[in-house]
Amino acid sequence: MILIADGGSTKVDWVALNENKQDIFRTRTKGLNPALLTAEQLESCIVNNFELTKNAGQVKEVYFYGAGCGTPEPTAKLEKVLQKIFPNAKIEVAEDMLAAVYAASGGEEAIVCILGTGSNSCYFDGQKMYQNVPSLGYILMDEASGNYFGKKLIQDFYYKQMPKEIAKDFLQKYNLDADEIKRNLYQSDSPNTYLGQFAEFMFEHKEHPYIRSLIAKGFEEFIEKKVLPYPKAKEVPVYFIGSIAYFFHPVLQETARKYGLHIKDVIRRPIERLVDYHKNKIINS
Repeated sequence: MILIADGGSTKVDWVALNENKQDIFRTRTKGLNPALLTAEQLESCIVNNFELTKNAGQVKEVYFYGAGCGTPEPTAKLEKVLQKIFPNAKIEVAEDMLAAVYAASGGEEAIVCILGTGSNSCYFDGQKMYQNVPSLGYILMDEASGNYFGKKLIQDFYYKQMPKEIAKDFLQKYNLDADEIKRNLYQSDSPNTYLGQFAEFMFEHKEHPYIRSLIAKGFEEFIEKKVLPYPKAKEVPVYFIGSIAYFFHPVLQETARKYGLHIKDVIRRPIERLVDYHKNKIINS
């Protein structure tokens, strides 16, 4: 059995294939970001999934692509956890950007961007992936991500810069008590996921001028910092992956055109294309 996993901070999609590359089962767990969670928390998220636990001994290969897997220490932590759970398997852990490259461009030259709970970008030359700067996560970076917009919404609400009718709806939908917000930001396991949940509010009010302006400014910041610095940004196709890009793609397309970029495709969930790529180019290759 072969497991392929596409993981973000909010959720992980798992697909199990047999030796003939046919689907056996598909399942989902909570996010497994090893840069934020302890080994015990990572293990708990996986073993609490019945499908994964039931089939653990039969798994021969695991290809895990995840948020927080771009630096050695958290990657090694997750590898150790996966090896413990799947003792008979060869484990390969890589960052979610590589999954995005495989799913979006199919291994062809492109700039590939993630706009989900977190955000990132890379240039792929057809062989190797390059990033201008390593991601420092939700506190310092993650422009135009779900957690980025969550912070902006909360800030605007508290600074009274949010239109009254939007502020009224925002207050009705969420517990905005200061102590509740601080508890989730400074005491919870996944503050980035907590912030990211507020992006749903933008989906519900995406036609409001305030929300549209907020989104456009976020996209502009992302493009200026994470796309334009690549020398071939205006020459190669640009792909976006993630719910923020997908649900706000009209604003994203409009913003990209202002900067002379060509968006080839916007993909909500990369798991289907990621599995196809593995079937065709990685497994038994």
